[in-house]
Amino acid sequence: MTDQKKIILVVEDEEPMQLVLRDVLKVEGYIVLEAKNGIEGLELALKEHPDLILLDILMPKMDGLEMLKNLRADEWGRSVPVIVLTNLSDNEDIAKAVEEDVFEYFVKTDIRIDEVIARIREKID
Repeated sequence: MTDQKKIILVVEDEEPMQLVLRDVLKVEGYIVLEAKNGIEGLELALKEHPDLILLDILMPKMDGLEMLKNLRADEWGRSVPVIVLTNLSDNEDIAKAVEEDVFEYFVKTDIRIDEVIARIREKID
């Protein structure tokens, strides 16, 4: 059934960024799930099995890298596409994320929402 709406999980603790992503993704026709830290994000991901995850790295309770590691340990979680959002530009954390099979990453200060949407479409539409 190709008409079914795709589900995107946004795991982001910065409210302004989360709101922008949520609103734009909804306008684009996606179902949006939201979590404010890695613990919530991991629970939601494993329960709801979204089509793609937008994941911040620096978050309270459990950071994005820890969430990603736990996600990839799950049979379903091994293959879900993940796009990382980070405030870190040239950092070993990005290298660690790439090791965990991240589809792409965006540095938040350089982010253009239309680019993020284009990458999401490339991956799941």
